[in-house]
Amino acid sequence: MTKKELQAKLDELKSDYVRIQSDMDKLEYVKGRVSSAEGQLIRLEGEIAEVNRKLDEIEEE
Repeated sequence: MTKKELQAKLDELKSDYVRIQSDMDKLEYVKGRVSSAEGQLIRLEGEIAEVNRKLDEIEEE
């Protein structure tokens, strides 16, 4: 992937993260199940870290 593609992917992941975090906040407020949202956030954190790692590799070249 190019730097531009990775940056676009990172922006998309961050947007998803914020959306899911907001959904989770709403679920907590109404005492809903948040375990699914938590799992999605953990997965997204891993993906964000991986994209950031790839961006760092590109910038070092």
